[in-house]
Amino acid sequence: MRIDANTMRTLMTGFQGAFNRGWEGAQTIYDKIAMKTVSSNAAEAYVWLRELPNIREWVAERYVHGLAKDGFILENRKFESTIRVKRTDIEDDNYGSYSPMLEELGRKGAEFPDELLAELMASGFDTNCYDGQFFFDTDHPVGDPNDPTSFSNVQAGAGPAWYLLDLSRNIRPFIFQQRIPFQLQRLDGENDENVFMKDNYLYGLRGRMNAGFGLWQLAFASKADLTVANYEAARAAMTSLRGENNRKLGIKPTHLVVPTELEGDGRRILKTQLITGGESNPWAESAELLVSQWL
Repeated sequence: MRIDANTMRTLMTGFQGAFNRGWEGAQTIYDKIAMKTVSSNAAEAYVWLRELPNIREWVAERYVHGLAKDGFILENRKFESTIRVKRTDIEDDNYGSYSPMLEELGRKGAEFPDELLAELMASGFDTNCYDGQFFFDTDHPVGDPNDPTSFSNVQAGAGPAWYLLDLSRNIRPFIFQQRIPFQLQRLDGENDENVFMKDNYLYGLRGRMNAGFGLWQLAFASKADLTVANYEAARAAMTSLRGENNRKLGIKPTHLVVPTELEGDGRRILKTQLITGGESNPWAESAELLVSQWL
């Protein structure tokens, strides 16, 4: 094949099409578990309510729910992935073998937020959130700031972690912050250094983004065995959470997020009508199951 400007435009069109197919075919869960925010700076400041506000009877003056002064800063991170295409493969009409690679690059780009969120969730056992406690912790302060009580959103154990989330609200337990979405870029000009010096074309992704913690009240994590009893205990803990004036916050666990090794346990709890011994399963269809291959 003769390589000229028209050839390279046609090649890029084909590569972009393969990339788009991979992107559009990806299956993700990050858009369910995280609140997406658009960033316009190197970092963004998040000032969260200390707890979800309740509605109260209006007696005398309004009670104003203040924003926590101890918010946090989420800095954007930069990510890339690059593949090399030999110029000789284009000359010899062997460029078709690269289409699957571009399609896979598109799929990886679309799924990357899932990977980023899984990394964040796993770090929640030893990383502080806005209240100064680990995101998954045994003693989050709740209620009256002058006389708080402690609340635990974690269940001890030694197995792979699973997570129960309230995703019924616009506010989510996690944040996906996007500064620059992934775009397919190229270095395939005749005068590009990599072409002149190494006889290679380069195609790759570049993006800026990050993931951070939202409201811990909407998430519960466990490393105990994923059993009916432990699942029930996790739900009970979440729904018992109270705020100011000892009023419940109305937490409603809607999604169970598990790694692939716990998918079977999750399905037995949420998808079967009977449990061991032939008893009726009271928790069938009580939440939606989300399986992450990155956890």
